[in-house]
Amino acid sequence: MAELDADLDAIIPSSFLPPFWAKLVVGFVSLLCFARSYDGDFVFDDSEAIVNNKDLHADTPLGDLWHHDFWGSRLSSNTSHKSYRPLTVLTFRINYYLSGGFHPVGFHVVNILLHGGISVLMVDVFSVLFGGLQFTSKGRRVHLAPRASLLAALLFAVHPVHTECVAGVVGRADLLCALFFSLSFLGYCKAFRESNKEGTQSSTCWVLLSIFLGAVAMLCKEQGITVLGLNAVFDILVIGKFNVLEVVQKVLRKDKSLENLGALRSRGLLFRMTLLTSGGAGMLYARWKIMGTGPPAFTEVDNPASFADSVLVRAINYNYYYSLNAWLLLCPWWLCFDWSMGCIPLIKSVGDWRVIALAALWLCLIGLICQALCSEDSRKRRILTLGLGFLVIPFLPASNLFFRVGFVVAERVLYLPSAGYCVLLTFGFGALSRQTKKKKLISACVLGILLINALRCVIRSGEWRSEDQLFRSALSVCPLNAKVHYNIGKNLADKGNQTAAIQYYREAVRLNPKYVHAMNNLGNILKERNELQEAEELLSLAVQIQPDFAAAWMNLGIVQNSLKQFEAAEQSYRTAIKHRRKYPDCYYNLGRLYADLNRHVDALNAWRNATMLKPEHSLAWNNMIILLDNTGNLAQAEAVGREALELIPNDHSLMFSLANVLGKSQKYKESEALFLKAIKANPNVASYHGNLAVLYHRWGHLDLAKKHYEISLQLDPAAAGTKENYGLLRRKLEQMRKSNV
Repeated sequence: MAELDADLDAIIPSSFLPPFWAKLVVGFVSLLCFARSYDGDFVFDDSEAIVNNKDLHADTPLGDLWHHDFWGSRLSSNTSHKSYRPLTVLTFRINYYLSGGFHPVGFHVVNILLHGGISVLMVDVFSVLFGGLQFTSKGRRVHLAPRASLLAALLFAVHPVHTECVAGVVGRADLLCALFFSLSFLGYCKAFRESNKEGTQSSTCWVLLSIFLGAVAMLCKEQGITVLGLNAVFDILVIGKFNVLEVVQKVLRKDKSLENLGALRSRGLLFRMTLLTSGGAGMLYARWKIMGTGPPAFTEVDNPASFADSVLVRAINYNYYYSLNAWLLLCPWWLCFDWSMGCIPLIKSVGDWRVIALAALWLCLIGLICQALCSEDSRKRRILTLGLGFLVIPFLPASNLFFRVGFVVAERVLYLPSAGYCVLLTFGFGALSRQTKKKKLISACVLGILLINALRCVIRSGEWRSEDQLFRSALSVCPLNAKVHYNIGKNLADKGNQTAAIQYYREAVRLNPKYVHAMNNLGNILKERNELQEAEELLSLAVQIQPDFAAAWMNLGIVQNSLKQFEAAEQSYRTAIKHRRKYPDCYYNLGRLYADLNRHVDALNAWRNATMLKPEHSLAWNNMIILLDNTGNLAQAEAVGREALELIPNDHSLMFSLANVLGKSQKYKESEALFLKAIKANPNVASYHGNLAVLYHRWGHLDLAKKHYEISLQLDPAAAGTKENYGLLRRKLEQMRKSNV
């Protein structure tokens, strides 16, 4: 668009206009903004989607990716979130393979490079939106708006709202979706590069390729299917030059000519629309069949507005959420990793002052829509309509209009819509530059926005490098968000700072009295600090609120066991197993309860169940060996110990337990070998040296016994048994010395 490019002449230097240099600048700037996140940790959702996702492991068949959701759960499960993104998970698996494990640097670098590639690709996308389609005789597209496309691509490259997608590894789903979304759009544009006198002729192959790329985008993230809608809008408004206002006027005048419609039909529009519609319907049907069950079950804390009884309240809050998303695009300074759990209180009446925000949003949108439909300038209509299309159409899956979503506001879903915002902002700068003589002031404003946004990207990328920084950065944005306090508390607890963790967990429960996960974690800490009464109250409340919360039932059982409420503890363990049948830790704790009650057979059965469900459950194996040893079943204890070491060959605690059994069975040589191996693995355990000394004492190797008794007492001077045995040995050595004399 020559006029718009001329208006931006004072903002974009002509030296940057050649496509190669423009893309080089955009790519460099985009990488520079987010480079700080390259060595960050796995944070927030990365743990579930990557670290704990078995679909990344080589021993998981590749075919399982097509039957599992983004988090590694089976799609047919009622607890699945139904987020079907197998191609994204496949890239994680490749990352895992190439990195040789869960090394976050490789994962982060791929995300940064993807954003750089998408930003470069946006130069071509924006060139089409601003300049339209025009091809040379060789079929190469002409860049008709180099300044506008460069400015819009720079605004896209440095937008801080993209930080979650780039710095958070799980944001790769949005990045890959945007990549194939853009390729699908550009592929659809290629369908119109051949022309003749009668008009533009499309290539069916390019249309089919565009549909295929749209399907690939959807397999990266569900949002990708919306590219078909955008392609349809582009075809109708740009290729068909469809004037909505003119058609409406003709309909109102009952004009039977409607030449535009006939022209569109003759150019193959109906055929292309049929292909797009069929492709979209096929994708949706396949997605529905793969999903297996109904939509995912979200809770009120995930999306409180969708649970409001009043349709009016739901509508007002949905629109308020839209205004918040628009504000994040306009002023991306207040960014937060999570906007749920009280972060945004519900609007319950039209008297709430926040209604002004949604009114302002719709005034702006209606103004833009009127300009897009009613302007006499066809180029202005095209740019505004496609800018709005890019802004609105990719956002529709997150709008709650078609189905309930599991969040209130999510910055990641704005990655693609931000492209439409950049189009509208660039157009606005051009219009402003045309109407004022202070072009240097406009140029300074644009440069200021780019620099401020780039600086914000660098700062925000740093906050995403670790969970501690990320969670604490959210306190100033969403101090009422219970999940923020919960995550800070969990992070502190993992680092061993229980006192500080308790404060944050208490605040999370205060902000959300039904926050069962915070109650469970707080109850666990109180249990470890022996504050059993309060722990029992919290855990009992948690299971009342959520009766199928298996972990809380198990922890309640542990507390009740400590309070000597054995019958209640057994019932709690049984309830936990009822809600989670494959629960090895619960079987382990149930076995401990039975052992305390001297129900040895029941204890052994419970621990055996734990090891069947989790063969590497070292504690369950150890308890079985020790119980059999203490009850005099040495042969059975030896058999269990050998079985355990075959499964967990490097576990020094199992070596120690089996060595004790072998020593009692007078298999001294084998027992000595296991003791020495256990000591080599963990040389600072006093009991390892003490029990080896007892073995040597029995075996008659008294000097070696003396040596290991002394090492054991150095490590633990208060060990009464070792002191006593050492005293016996010294008296025996003294007697032997006197006898020899």
